[in-house]
Amino acid sequence: MKVHVEAKPLHEPLAGGTQGATVAVEPLLAGTVTWPLPMMERPGGRFETLKLLRALLSGRPPTTVPCPAFLIRHPSAGAILVDTGLHPSVATDGRENFGRLAARLGKPALEPGADVPAQLRARDLSPAEIPIVVMTHLHIDHSSAISEFPDSTFVVSEVEWRAATVGPRPSLNGYRRRHFDYAFDYRTVDFDRGGIDSYSSFARCFDLFGDGSIRLAYTPGHSAGHMSVIARLGQHDFVIGGDATYTLGQLEGSAPLAPRPFDAHNYRRSLQELRLFRKEYPDAIVTPGHDPGFYAKLGDRYE
Repeated sequence: MKVHVEAKPLHEPLAGGTQGATVAVEPLLAGTVTWPLPMMERPGGRFETLKLLRALLSGRPPTTVPCPAFLIRHPSAGAILVDTGLHPSVATDGRENFGRLAARLGKPALEPGADVPAQLRARDLSPAEIPIVVMTHLHIDHSSAISEFPDSTFVVSEVEWRAATVGPRPSLNGYRRRHFDYAFDYRTVDFDRGGIDSYSSFARCFDLFGDGSIRLAYTPGHSAGHMSVIARLGQHDFVIGGDATYTLGQLEGSAPLAPRPFDAHNYRRSLQELRLFRKEYPDAIVTPGHDPGFYAKLGDRYE
């Protein structure tokens, strides 16, 4: 069943930009997912669900990974959120939000009061004060708490929106359409149209506010239309890599690549763009999507 809401194309930068603006980034860890296979591996092929259930019962050590979100503070555009973390209801029971099978396989977990809305309120921000939520992609562990931001404008790539809302077999591709089937303000970025520029090693970028402070880089492969986010700090960039790379080891080339991406060719290409950027700008921070060791050492604020 397709999503019933529509998304509007975003042709021009959003209002609120300030030339030369720099931003601050605050990482928010909002829950974990415990997966029965190493580092979110999917077995793929026929009878995938049966294979996952077999892995769940095999006694193999599971992998517990963080579900990050990021608060970006822009001097004139306000507080921008990247991804949403896990829904507050996961703190008591993840089955309603994730679905029974996904909750059984993925085992989402969240400490009470650790959801993104609660972390925002602890910073004297309400969810209603978040004008923009950028979604790196719409997989279940990133879209879980979309419902908590009804007053926000959500920005997602056009390819990702199409894959998540009208594509076949959404649950087998990592989506739960119930997460975003709300009459919210969704805007899509088409990275194949005019007005898309390159930035450093990233071939296709959209300048969100037209001031260079927040760029959306098209990094497909993990999902059909995955985006990374490049935030300009005072001295260097902070790149939210999303799931274009799961771990720091994959980014550095010292660990095996994530298995079974949506598009293996584009996945390798996007990962190479991240690697080249990190090589060119070694002082920049590039975040992997689900690396426990990396997030255990990450600071509270970067500016």
